[in-house]
Amino acid sequence: MTKADIIENIYEKVGLSKEESGRIVALALEILKETLEKGEKIKISGFGNFVVRQKRTRRGRNPQTGEEIEISARKVVTFKASPILKKALNGPK
Repeated sequence: MTKADIIENIYEKVGLSKEESGRIVALALEILKETLEKGEKIKISGFGNFVVRQKRTRRGRNPQTGEEIEISARKVVTFKASPILKKALNGPK
């Protein structure tokens, strides 16, 4: 699903114009991005959690040459699905 698909779904289900739907989606994504940039956790009830994690510097290997390289420290975003979402995906057990 793309951003355009999300906008189209909001347009069809809520009845807002495509322009308004697009602004809402863009604003929501911007808020999520800014929150993650600050290093804050995002918890969406019934959906899951987005968390920024710090990865340390580590040794790696260039697959083409076999040369050892250092992979720099960086931040990554992880997502953990809620039990409700997991149940919806996997069906009742």
